[in-house]
Amino acid sequence: MANTNDDAKTEVLTQGEELNELLKVRRDKLAKLQKEGKNPFHITRFDPTSYSQQIFDNFEEMEEKPVVIAGRIMSKRIMGKASFAHILDAKGQIQIYVQINELGQDAYDEFKTYDIGDIIGVEGAVFKTHKGEISVRAKTITLLSKSLQPLPEKWHGLKDVDLRYRQRYVDLIVNPDVRRTFVIRSRIIRGIRNYLDSRGFLEVETPVLHNTAGGAAARPFITHHNTLDIDMYLRIATELHLKRLIVGGFDKVYEIGRIFRNEGMDIKHNPEFTSIELYQAYADYHDMMDLTEDLISTLARDILGSEVITYQGEEINLARPWTRMTMVEAVKKYTGIDMDAIDSAEQARAEAKRVGVDVGVKATWGEVLNALFEEKVEDNLVQPTFIMDYPIEVSPLAKRKLDDPRLTYRFELFVTRRELANAFSELNDPIDQKERFLEQVRQREAGNDEAEMMDEDFINALEIGMPPTGGLGIGIDRLVMLLTDSYSIRDVILFPTMKPRED
Repeated sequence: MANTNDDAKTEVLTQGEELNELLKVRRDKLAKLQKEGKNPFHITRFDPTSYSQQIFDNFEEMEEKPVVIAGRIMSKRIMGKASFAHILDAKGQIQIYVQINELGQDAYDEFKTYDIGDIIGVEGAVFKTHKGEISVRAKTITLLSKSLQPLPEKWHGLKDVDLRYRQRYVDLIVNPDVRRTFVIRSRIIRGIRNYLDSRGFLEVETPVLHNTAGGAAARPFITHHNTLDIDMYLRIATELHLKRLIVGGFDKVYEIGRIFRNEGMDIKHNPEFTSIELYQAYADYHDMMDLTEDLISTLARDILGSEVITYQGEEINLARPWTRMTMVEAVKKYTGIDMDAIDSAEQARAEAKRVGVDVGVKATWGEVLNALFEEKVEDNLVQPTFIMDYPIEVSPLAKRKLDDPRLTYRFELFVTRRELANAFSELNDPIDQKERFLEQVRQREAGNDEAEMMDEDFINALEIGMPPTGGLGIGIDRLVMLLTDSYSIRDVILFPTMKPRED
């Protein structure tokens, strides 16, 4: 009977030997160039005049005109006295045509030794081949950088998902769709800035290091400041500092920045992520709903060309208006339980148990409502839906509703079964806010390490006086996931958090 383990080890060893031989060959080529005084790593600059896409878009004007391009060799076909190669630049790929008569024997022979992955500069003229492919006829070729490791095999690319995230630089080279995703991400962020700037918002920057972790229910990362000899926290939200600016007299502010939360990782969560938070004085959560609708539909229209998109096989219509329903209405629609008709926490817990939602024996009416929503409603929210009026237990920074103090003026936006935005009519009553902070402190002391901390300076700011204010937070990464049809948050973060490899 064959020893399959030994066979597997032999196969891995053989592959390793082949790779080691490839690495050796490339280093030998580099050594030869260095010996001849042609070390590519000694070149300090090169001056391209054109990108590949520019040549494609303006071929009629550029035909037979001189250009200088630069990029990475992605393919190469040697055909005696003439050869073809494709090089990849920041805008795409373009073919170059290399002739011995044009380059000369020595330069042509040297070009033939170049490897896939090498970075070259090409001077030549734009033309179209007999097969109709727009190309550059090379007059001179300069080796600008030697690739000492082979790229993934041409037809299979880099498919190992874990390796793609760890070696994003290779992923970007061999997977054009990945490059497109991050180009769109940049356009989305620029589009958000343009939208808000044109409406009178001021972009600001607030601290990343905080003395207290506040503005969200999350476990913070803790670091230590050596000079001050104190522990500090990486921010879990920008909210409390932005509200201080509203107190200070700015009436429209926003910040796009990195947020850090010491939480689990899955397709929707990364420990560091990008959010935008904005605050507008004299506005409420209805204004924030209108802004959210208009912003996201505008981004889809301007960047993708349509308000109707496809996400993981499902058609999503981002055209306004979007569905708006209260949390009580949503729970009634999907569970049949009318929480408005339930007065006691005990009855609410019994109803939750009846539909299979496990809540604690001390769960309040509001906690039961939130649990029913999370377990029975969220998975039904595919099209853009605003869920309004959250219970006060999970909304320590939002104003109470005047007609039902168990609830707050808060909404979350759900699209494709996940939260995309969160907004409040902001609490500006310092007495109420301090009482809620104290309740959060009690929860923390009882073991809830995601509860808010007391922030005395923020209470002081509210006592100075903050006008009625609407606040909104949007997860940039999840928005990019939606608009690029990306399955995982790691697909839209250039360098996602990864566990170190044991090897």
